[in-house]
Amino acid sequence: MRTVLVIDDNPAVAQALSLLFGLHDIRTLTAFTPQKGLALLTHERVDLVIADMNFSADTTSGEEGAALFRALRAQQPDLPVVLLTAWTHLESAVQLVKAGAADYIGKPWDNDKLLATVENLLELAETTRERQRLQEEQRRRRERLAEQYDLCDIVFASDAMERVVELACRVARADVRVLITGPNGAGKERIAQIVHANSAIRSGPFVAVNCGAIPAELIEAELFGAEAGAYTGANRARTGRFEAANGGTLFLDEIGDLPLAGQVKLLRVLETGQFEMLGSSKTRTAQARILSATNADLPALIREGRFREDLYYRLNVIDIAVPPLAERPADILPLARHFLGAGLQLSEDAAAALQAHDWPGNVRELRNSIERAKLLARERVVAAADLNLPAVTRAAPRETENFSKEVLEATLREAGGNISRAAQSLGLSRQALYRRLERFNLRPLGGA
Repeated sequence: MRTVLVIDDNPAVAQALSLLFGLHDIRTLTAFTPQKGLALLTHERVDLVIADMNFSADTTSGEEGAALFRALRAQQPDLPVVLLTAWTHLESAVQLVKAGAADYIGKPWDNDKLLATVENLLELAETTRERQRLQEEQRRRRERLAEQYDLCDIVFASDAMERVVELACRVARADVRVLITGPNGAGKERIAQIVHANSAIRSGPFVAVNCGAIPAELIEAELFGAEAGAYTGANRARTGRFEAANGGTLFLDEIGDLPLAGQVKLLRVLETGQFEMLGSSKTRTAQARILSATNADLPALIREGRFREDLYYRLNVIDIAVPPLAERPADILPLARHFLGAGLQLSEDAAAALQAHDWPGNVRELRNSIERAKLLARERVVAAADLNLPAVTRAAPRETENFSKEVLEATLREAGGNISRAAQSLGLSRQALYRRLERFNLRPLGGA
């Protein structure tokens, strides 16, 4: 049940709030001193604290309320605290809001406005609690994944990449061919390494071939080997990648760029395990698990007659799709800090610039940007200018907007004086809204 702790030395205040909240299914705990309130928190689950600013007789400074707020923050840093204050203590309350208090409410209060503020904060607290629960589940899930499998030092924080990594680990033990799809620079080879590292042949070699980086006339020699004199410049026999990967994994990157002649030979190897070196009639055999990857639309290439359909189905028993970095923004800063290494830090503006960029070149572009910034960083801190990213064209957040006095007054009226609701309507944080109210010497209606 939703629970509010009221800390106030006035029994009438505690009773009034208990009656009000009880009518709306909110459980109320009361404490008449800061010490008793802090003690209650040690054995009761509380979602929100409403605390007075003064407790001793003839005391009006608000210092006791400030001390209580600091103690509450020290005991439970994420617990929302609403301050009860008379207008004479407004400045103290505003300063505490800037320090992290959720809101302040003026005495005497308006029940509707007070209830609206409390309901809003309880909803936020419930959302925060659920987010923390999900984060804890995620942490435990990823710890189990790292305990069970070799993740090859891959860095990720997004749920999207967690699903990709988990799928790669699960299919690793099965003797099936895997096609890894995704844009250039997204990390397809690292996923292939994870599949190999968790397979039954992990002790064998992992041989990677970029089919798009080899001239068409040399692709057969590269894959299957060549006898001396098989082509111009072949002065000695050359072992092909298939033979080099025998007993392990052969990773064919950018398989969509493989010429049709090479596709025919590859299909035969997949079907029989047999091949001939270029310039030789001797049949050879090799046992290697084939993993392939592409950034191309292979079904479209099949329709265009540029890729064999039978080869496609041979390669694509399991499809692992690696999303672009733009679709997993939670990975950007962890990857950036990983590439940055120990001893260097990202400034706030650099972190913001990294998160605002679209990363068309994906993880590879991010790594290159960080490597450049490491050379330019001053005093061991990377600034946004060091990253050499294009100017951000996205709309600036509402936080930077300047609202007129009339707009602020109208928004507060529409929100019934509720600071949280007004801030949300304007796209501001509560602290940012308080700063703007101070600028125009405005006071919230009822202090809510």
